[in-house]
Amino acid sequence: MTTDKEVVRNYFNTVGFDRWRRIYADESVKVNKVQLDIRTGHQQTVDYVLQWFKKDGNYSQISVCDAGCGVGSLSLPLAAAGAKVFASDISKQMIAEAKERATDPENPVFTVSDLESLSGKYDTVICLDVLIHYPIEQAESMIKHLASMAKSRLILSFAPKNTYYSLLKKVGELFPGPSKTTRAYLHAESDIKRLLADNGFQVKRKELTCTQFYFSRLLEGVRN
Repeated sequence: MTTDKEVVRNYFNTVGFDRWRRIYADESVKVNKVQLDIRTGHQQTVDYVLQWFKKDGNYSQISVCDAGCGVGSLSLPLAAAGAKVFASDISKQMIAEAKERATDPENPVFTVSDLESLSGKYDTVICLDVLIHYPIEQAESMIKHLASMAKSRLILSFAPKNTYYSLLKKVGELFPGPSKTTRAYLHAESDIKRLLADNGFQVKRKELTCTQFYFSRLLEGVRN
């Protein structure tokens, strides 16, 4: 039986790579209406995180692990602002693209890895738009592992579970189009908050991104 992790790895190394590379590209790369909507939503989530860092004003003093970095949408601006960034992704294609986009060969440091294989200690650990690919049982173990690496802060995003979003998922509107090959899991916010609390974190800040085809709850957990 094929696992969710294998599905995700295969998808983002094959047909999904080109689709999402285009979505995560800048405005000069033309995409269809749905892809443009997802691009806008994803960028809003990234911008929320960058705003949090800017408000804290300590870029140059912290280390960051961006787990599931994709093509570097968050890792690259964090590194450019002065943070020391370690970025990983399960897809070797995504990492190769991220390296191509990087201007500094030493920061971020990129590696191909699944979440459970990551190691080290970082001031902040971030995991955006990854938990949607895994059921709550796997998300629980992933969050536990990510929490073990975070010295002071853990930032997560997930697709929130409610009646409206559950309906969208059922009718196939979450990831529309012929490239839809990954399963999508919605998570109750109460479950994610509980998992953060179980691992020693309390929610300090949160944001919600909602576009037509992209929706994401962003939580910042800080150590108690």
